[in-house]
Amino acid sequence: MGAIERNGYQFKPEYSVINQDGAIHVYRNGEFIEEIKFQFSDKFPEHDLIEELVNHYCYEHGI
Repeated sequence: MGAIERNGYQFKPEYSVINQDGAIHVYRNGEFIEEIKFQFSDKFPEHDLIEELVNHYCYEHGI
């Protein structure tokens, strides 16, 4: 799963299969902004979950 770009922001997902959790690191112009944490229950997080979290973040922050 690669980075997602939206309006100058870059969202880089990382996850741990062992811990069943992950985070999406938010960057703008190469500068770290914040981390969006999430949990999942399958072998890997669904791509739709990542997209939904990014879309929600963009909506909440007017991106």
